Amino acid sequence: MKLVTAFLKLIRWPNLVFIALTQVMFFYCIVLPALNSTGLKPVLSTTMLILLVISYVLIAAGGNIINDYFDLNIDKINKPQKVIVEKYISRRWVIIWHLLLSIVAILINIYISYKTRIIWIAVVAFIVVILLFLYSISLKKKFLVGNVLVSALTAWVIMIVSLIEFNAFSHTSSIDIGGLRKIMRLGILYTCFAFIISLIREVVKDMEDVEGDRKYGCTTMPIVWGLNAAKVFVAVWLIVLIAALVILQLYAFTFGWWISILYAIILIILPLLFIFKKLFIAQSPQQFHALSSLIKLTMFTGIVSMLFFYF
Repeated sequence: MKLVTAFLKLIRWPNLVFIALTQVMFFYCIVLPALNSTGLKPVLSTTMLILLVISYVLIAAGGNIINDYFDLNIDKINKPQKVIVEKYISRRWVIIWHLLLSIVAILINIYISYKTRIIWIAVVAFIVVILLFLYSISLKKKFLVGNVLVSALTAWVIMIVSLIEFNAFSHTSSIDIGGLRKIMRLGILYTCFAFIISLIREVVKDMEDVEGDRKYGCTTMPIVWGLNAAKVFVAVWLIVLIAALVILQLYAFTFGWWISILYAIILIILPLLFIFKKLFIAQSPQQFHALSSLIKLTMFTGIVSMLFFYF
């Protein structure tokens, strides 16, 4: 039982649940209603959607595993109480699990490509696996590169669902274009939200882990620019995100979407303002960890807002 618990922690199961929830909600709350309104049937059947979700959960799990493998020494400094590799699971089995999960994920995407006749689905899955491996061995230590890569891959789990449907129906008549445009507009909207808030969280996590990162030669933003400059970087992106969300609420105001506006203000915008306030006060790893957790929670409430497009 202890081994199972350790494995679930290694793959970061809450993050995997979040990935699955994001893709399922985007499909059923946004894609399906938009296609139904135009009389189109989705390319992704229920089976294909489940397989796509499983494949990206496996890719993320494999990425988390290999990341902990290469981060072992750093984690022993930054979070010794959370170390799984070697303590509960041997390095050899960590590699085996990474390879197994990644290969199964790629094979699933090859099958999806075959059934949907969209070749790039399998190609992108392979590229994502490679990028996560490169991130773990070197890119995460590079200035801003690792942060941008992880943020882009986080956002990609939303965008891929949009692109699969848009790619399949983009050749249809102008009567059907409205629904497709809605899918792409909202796909881009949630992709940008996921990218920006992920980038914010990644830099905050670097602030939390600065001690171990510095010892092992990482060139993350807090190390290269200093803590205060990194805080300014995060603050700028917080302002951009808050401003964009406020503009969206003004747009929603013209339609009288009062419940969604109230939801966005209380559960997304106000938490972001609170994060902005606490950012400049934070100094210790514990304080940055608390901020990181709050950012993650705000990302969750932002994604859950997809429900308003269903109802």
